[in-house]
Amino acid sequence: MATQAKSKPERTAQQGRDIQDEVDLLDAKEAGQEKKQKSKPVMQAGAREYPSHFPAQHQEKSGDEAALQLAPMYDAPGYQGSAKLKDRVALITGGDSGIGRAVAVLFAREGADVAICYLESRNDALDTKEAVEKEGRRCLLIEGDVSDSKFCEDAVAQTVKTLGKLDVLVNNAAFQEHTSDILDLSDEHFDRTLKTNLYGYFYMARAAVPHMASGSAIIMTGSVTGIEGSKELLDYSMTKGGIHAFTRSLSSQLIERGIRVNAIAPGPVWTPLNPADRPAEDVAKFGTSAAMGRAAQPEEIAPAFVFMAAPCCSSYITGEILPVIGGYGA
Repeated sequence: MATQAKSKPERTAQQGRDIQDEVDLLDAKEAGQEKKQKSKPVMQAGAREYPSHFPAQHQEKSGDEAALQLAPMYDAPGYQGSAKLKDRVALITGGDSGIGRAVAVLFAREGADVAICYLESRNDALDTKEAVEKEGRRCLLIEGDVSDSKFCEDAVAQTVKTLGKLDVLVNNAAFQEHTSDILDLSDEHFDRTLKTNLYGYFYMARAAVPHMASGSAIIMTGSVTGIEGSKELLDYSMTKGGIHAFTRSLSSQLIERGIRVNAIAPGPVWTPLNPADRPAEDVAKFGTSAAMGRAAQPEEIAPAFVFMAAPCCSSYITGEILPVIGGYGA
C-alpha cells in the first residue's frame, strides 16, 4: 500500500523537527563549554508572582504548551475588560499557545471574536478556543501553514465568512532555532525561518487588507533580537528586524485606508517556542539575563497588543515598534 502523502503543514512541521535534530547534535558537542551566568535579583511588579527559573526540559518542534513543565501564565486574572474591542473580529496567527493564546484571551475579554491559525498543535488550539469561549466570545480554529500564500488567503476568507468581518490582524506565528556559528546555518534552516517569519507576515497582511475598513489594525510580533541582534539567532533576529521595517513601511502605505500598523517587540517570554529551541539546561535559566532577572509570562505581554488594537487607546499611533523587554542595563 502506498504511503499517504503528507499535507503542507505536516511537511513544514517535520522540516522544523529535522532542522532541530541537526542543531541538537551540534549542541551536544559543545556541552559544558559555556560559562555560568551570574544570578541577578528578580523583579516582581505584577498582580501575581512570576517564576524566575524553569524545570530543565526540551521539546520536539513545533512545541506543545500542554506538555510544558510549569505552564505559561496566560489568563491574566487581574486584567479587567472594558469593551475596548467590543464586537470586533481578530485573526491571530500562532494563536494556539504562548503570546498568541494570551492575546486571544484578552481580546475576547475586551469583547472581540477571535480566529486562530495554528500549524499542528490541535490540543493547544482547543484549549485556547475553550479559554476564548469562557470569556463569552466566538473562536474559529484554522489549521495550516502561514508560509503558504493560498492558506493565508483561505484563512482570511474563512474568518470573514464565519465571523462576519476582519478588524484586527495579529501576525504572530514564528519559527526559531538557534545556531552558534554561521557555518552551521543550513540553507534549509535559513529558508524555513524566512518563509515563516517574513513570507507568512507578508502573505497574511496582503490577504487581510482588502477586508479591513478604516479603524482596523495590524499588529506584528517583532522581538528585542530585531533591535539588538542575537549572535545565536542570526536568521531569527534578521527576520525580526525585517518585521520591524515591514511594520513601518506598511504603516505609511495604509494610512490613506485608515489602517494602523504597529509592532510589539518582546524580550524573553516563557512559551513552547523556547524549550523547542534551546537545550534543556539552557531552558532552566531562560530569561535570567534580562534586567528584571526573569522571563516574562505571556499575560504580561498581551496587554500591549490590546493597546495597539483598540482605537480608544492608540488611534494616533502607527508605524511604531513597542519594546516590552523587562528593562535595560542587563
